[in-house]
Amino acid sequence: MRKLIVQQWVTVDNIAAEEDGGLSFVSGEPFDDEVTDNPFQNAMMAFGDSIDTMILGANTYHQSKGYWPHAEDQGEWGRKLNNLTKFVASSKLDEAPWGDFPAATVTRDPIATIRELKAQRGKDLWLWGSLTLMRSLLAAGVVDEVRLLVCPATRGTGTRIFTDRQDLALVDAVVADNGVVLLRYEIKK
Repeated sequence: MRKLIVQQWVTVDNIAAEEDGGLSFVSGEPFDDEVTDNPFQNAMMAFGDSIDTMILGANTYHQSKGYWPHAEDQGEWGRKLNNLTKFVASSKLDEAPWGDFPAATVTRDPIATIRELKAQRGKDLWLWGSLTLMRSLLAAGVVDEVRLLVCPATRGTGTRIFTDRQDLALVDAVVADNGVVLLRYEIKK
């Protein structure tokens, strides 16, 4: 069965969005096409090879659709991301174009859609950002893994990634040269 993997950028003090909704703490950098000795980028590229479907909430979709379909500076990572099958959870959108790439499918019932997708053959599913959606999917018990991209920053206030109890089991940790730590956790069920 396919897994649903959520990924979030967070600060050391568990903030996933600043008070204004911003992500100024994100320490990402463009991906080179020829990365061979960067463990962090290699881990991200391997992750890209393990998924074939991206799930987004409506806000993350609106924040991403203007940049990612045209993100030439993101090299192979951007090409992988743009070629994924996409679903957008929204009660208001009727369509979700993605530049020159195939449009995302809009789903009004993301929990049912994810259950259906998990039962199909294919690679794993990736929920990108989308905190509100992530929380509802955690509550529904359909999340299998959480990937935290922990940035070397604190904010003190803002939206915390977890607002309730989650029992996690560490799977892997990778440290980037810029201080970002990729932590992979399985959800204990």
